[in-house]
Amino acid sequence: MVRAMFPGTFDPIHYGHIDIANRATKLFDEVVIAVYDKPLKTLLFSPEERMKLVKQSFADNPKIRVTGYSGLTVNACKALDAQVIMRGLRVFSDFEFEFRMALANHRLSPDIEIVSFITHEEHTFLSSTTVREIATLDGDISSMVPPHVEAALKQRVRDIDEHHRPAYAARD
Repeated sequence: MVRAMFPGTFDPIHYGHIDIANRATKLFDEVVIAVYDKPLKTLLFSPEERMKLVKQSFADNPKIRVTGYSGLTVNACKALDAQVIMRGLRVFSDFEFEFRMALANHRLSPDIEIVSFITHEEHTFLSSTTVREIATLDGDISSMVPPHVEAALKQRVRDIDEHHRPAYAARD
């Protein structure tokens, strides 16, 4: 059995992630989507919330499992007994970052293979950062994320707006 780990923050998961994970199930016996808990960037959702959104996205796919992790990706991969780390490539600038990361992971764990999936053309513009920004500006993200993710993002944006509304706006 060949198990692949698809690591990421998934803040939030979007159709580009979903497409890559579903395509990977054609090549691997099991795909474990591993939600990283403490990246060096600001997130909208907690690890638990992100895992819930990811699980909902793949509820109908028995070949996909979702888990959380912290620490080195290669260590999580070993703990999951995964032989492959899979990543997605959207644009050329992703290649340089992913290439360096693959070399570092290979140095740390030469027995783990790194496989990159090139995104479908309709998803090349998608990133979690782009989705978050459009959502915070009240843009239409319905073509970028599943309905349950869209609802969660809209709610989170409302919650943030309520907590960070300037004092003068509250008097209107």
